[in-house]
Amino acid sequence: MAAPGNELERLVEIMRRLRAEGGCPWDREQDLRSLRPYLTEEAFEVLDEMDRVSDGGPWRPLCEELGDLLFQIVFHAQLAAELGEFTMADVCAAISDKITSRHPHVFGDQQVKGAEQVLANWAQLKAEERKKKTGRAGSVLDGVPTAAPSLLRAERLTEKASRIGFDWPDLAGVRGKLDEELRELDEAIASGGRDAIEHELGDVLFSLANLARFVKTPAEDALRMATRRFTSRFQYIEAKLHEEQVPFGGATLDHMERHWQAAKAVEKALPPPAHLPRAAVATLRLAVPDVEAQRAFWDSMASWLGWTPTRSPEGTAAYTGAGLGLVFTPGAPAGAGGPPVALTLEAPSEAAVARLQGLFLAHHPQRLVPGSATPSGFQFLDPAGLKWEYAAPPA
Repeated sequence: MAAPGNELERLVEIMRRLRAEGGCPWDREQDLRSLRPYLTEEAFEVLDEMDRVSDGGPWRPLCEELGDLLFQIVFHAQLAAELGEFTMADVCAAISDKITSRHPHVFGDQQVKGAEQVLANWAQLKAEERKKKTGRAGSVLDGVPTAAPSLLRAERLTEKASRIGFDWPDLAGVRGKLDEELRELDEAIASGGRDAIEHELGDVLFSLANLARFVKTPAEDALRMATRRFTSRFQYIEAKLHEEQVPFGGATLDHMERHWQAAKAVEKALPPPAHLPRAAVATLRLAVPDVEAQRAFWDSMASWLGWTPTRSPEGTAAYTGAGLGLVFTPGAPAGAGGPPVALTLEAPSEAAVARLQGLFLAHHPQRLVPGSATPSGFQFLDPAGLKWEYAAPPA
């Protein structure tokens, strides 16, 4: 495995060449303002992949999106380097110095009793840093970007205020405040005043963000996941109505509600695993009678396992990911002249196995080995007759 420093230096050099005379015309035209939307876009794409991983998806796409985000940072550092302001090395040094100084309980002799004291110390250290830079300690609320999504900003503001003791003593107080704000919203709605409704609705949302902080469930993440669930369920309804040949806009609310509840049942039947069901086998080269049939089968399986189709010589099919290298080449049928080939893939948990089994049943039920399903695994045959077992490790 390459050292991170070597790869970062390689990326910095690539960026330098892109911006240099004879480099890429597009890259050479960019400046801080033109790059803003790309930085925002890449950050949100990282969040999308984080959500997919949390829902049981593969990790590799997250790696790629983190690389895209890192490239934006390297790009901005190169712009600064060209003006003699700072370099990528300065960026790395600055954050290393900052993290080290703000963790005296790790890199120094300070003792702490828990995470709450760490946060309180962090706020005090930041205030001292601001005073050195500007001559004044400033506000404890400084540093929360005004352009951040409002729910995220609300949560971060209440978190920062809590570090100097401005907080509810317990969850009951936070929950009671939410009830109070909801009553005031009801009164505003009854009055019909637009400004009053906006005011009270804002207070309700702010109280919800504070409640989210108390229960350690970020409001922005919770709402984003709720939006994903709504999208998935609504598209399920659309697909079912299309199958039933119901004309656009022709379904009743009761009809759509039945499909909505069915979509929720499907979600509950396939709980997401805590970790990705990754393959944990060494590199394999397997001879198969029909490479194209293998490719069609494994292309659909690859995304479930976190594998990536890779370039390979013509007439072969190759995949990599999660420590696996797998190559199918033309050859005799599996097991010809000897015992059948059997291979084992390992998942981190029984929940991960259950999710993959559900996906497999939906797409390739005919390839399951009869009677093989257990709480911790199942077996299937691919188009070449290779037997695969998917199982959780022993407890």
